[in-house]
Amino acid sequence: MSSIAANIDEIQKGLRQETRLIAVTKTKPVEALQEAYDAGNKRFGENKVQEMASKYEVLPKDIEWHMIGHLQTNKVKYMASFVSLIHSVDSFKLLKEINKEARKNDRIIDCLLQIFIAREETKFGLSEEEAIEIFTSEELRALTNIRITGLMGMASNTEDESIVRAEFRSLKSLFDSFKKYENDQIKMQELSMGMSGDYTIAMEEGSTLVRVGSAIFGSR
Repeated sequence: MSSIAANIDEIQKGLRQETRLIAVTKTKPVEALQEAYDAGNKRFGENKVQEMASKYEVLPKDIEWHMIGHLQTNKVKYMASFVSLIHSVDSFKLLKEINKEARKNDRIIDCLLQIFIAREETKFGLSEEEAIEIFTSEELRALTNIRITGLMGMASNTEDESIVRAEFRSLKSLFDSFKKYENDQIKMQELSMGMSGDYTIAMEEGSTLVRVGSAIFGSR
């Protein structure tokens, strides 16, 4: 068994039934992705649209591609035909663009709203108020080619587990409170939180999708 396959196996064994693994494949060569695929992992997360699109072209077509990085509106068109889930929606403007490109491809694209939960100013995300504004907007109803299926968040980059746990817990609490806005277009099903260093805490706090890269492929 290759080290990639062994790492995937080890992580999968420790995951709860309701938590699914996304292998974060940014900067990794296609060969490494193929190894992960051969080991049974068919869920890949990329940070850059062009990199994801070029890998999509050469890899098996039953892979679920997840866009997990900051997304610019002018890049949406390059992945609208195949992306499975966009984790990083941090503005209404971006949601509208995804809807526009999804319509061109005769698809409904699932999206997560990225919520700002960290203490660092550098991370992207919406506030609770901004998310509610989207949920309650009349304009949202016209966006029939997108579905909001949950939330995503990134915890602070700190060794202090109590801070990380508190941030994940606050996101889960928000996720639960947002269920009151559910309709045909809004479903609180997915909670994307946790990366290589903190995914076990995220899982304990209710994450349904963990985004793991270096623990699978080694550090860059």
